[in-house]
Amino acid sequence: MEIIRRRAYARAGLIGNPSDGYHGKTIAVLVRQFFAEVVLYEWEDLEIVPSQDDQSRFHSIQALATDVQLHGYYGGIRLVKATIKKFLEYCQGRHELHDRNFSIRYESNIPRAVGMAGSSGIIVATLRALMDFYQIEIPLRVQPSLVLSVEREELGIQGGLQDRVVQCYDQPVYMDFSEEAMSEEHGLLCGTYETLDPAKLPQLYLAFDQSVGEPTEVFHNNVRGRFDQGEASVVAAMQKFAALTVEARTAIAEGEHQRLATLIDENFDTRQSICQLPTGQVRMVELARAAGASAKFAGSGGAIVGTYTDASMLAELEATLSPAGCQVLKLS
Repeated sequence: MEIIRRRAYARAGLIGNPSDGYHGKTIAVLVRQFFAEVVLYEWEDLEIVPSQDDQSRFHSIQALATDVQLHGYYGGIRLVKATIKKFLEYCQGRHELHDRNFSIRYESNIPRAVGMAGSSGIIVATLRALMDFYQIEIPLRVQPSLVLSVEREELGIQGGLQDRVVQCYDQPVYMDFSEEAMSEEHGLLCGTYETLDPAKLPQLYLAFDQSVGEPTEVFHNNVRGRFDQGEASVVAAMQKFAALTVEARTAIAEGEHQRLATLIDENFDTRQSICQLPTGQVRMVELARAAGASAKFAGSGGAIVGTYTDASMLAELEATLSPAGCQVLKLS
């Protein structure tokens, strides 16, 4: 029996986020220490097997409340179901699917509610497994938009294309979501994407603290309304994020690591200028900067990312952030 295993890795928004949902530009990298994995094999019925995130038995009422806060009411099964449905809809009229059934299950060690793209990781891994099982090729540029449609249209999860792009491309990507860069392909709006040479990136770290995280929707729902209403400060900030990303792409290509560090810091300062950010998350950035590193939110919050210069600075980061409850990782 053939067993299909497919993964998608966590990600960190290096610069430009959260402008990906607002006609901006971003650069994102993968966090390969964390991943979602989907296992699929032929079965007599179509079966979705619950994972540890879909449990319905708890030690206490407090444990149930904590689980709901981290995983929602449906865990990851809703993500798998919605992906299967959208995959079928995409294939109708394009591809003829065989009639064999399958059993599918997922596991994920991507930390929840810290903005590392755990939900889209499950969807991307599921989509890859389905493409292999049915021997269907979906153009790489289209895949992130299909993944986003699963979240937005089926599940009402807000967000932009950035996470899905870097997870589908499986390497660092410069992304342009400006109106002139967007075009329709296979009925889905897609941006313009350029993969980056990982060897040209500086030394990067990621730090996170799940106790100060918050769901992506908390940030996006607030800013989306203000952007749609044309609030000048929010519109200008999104334009600024895009401009910083263009400069960052040049800095990476030319090996100007200090310039990139300055741009990363400016990205955070711009975000802070339009939002009342949670104190715990801001403190993480302040501590990292005090150690000499650059720092910004890696996503919606709870995780930060930035550059450092050498092993001694990485050790200083760990010494500074670990007592504050943060786990510090070296990104490769």
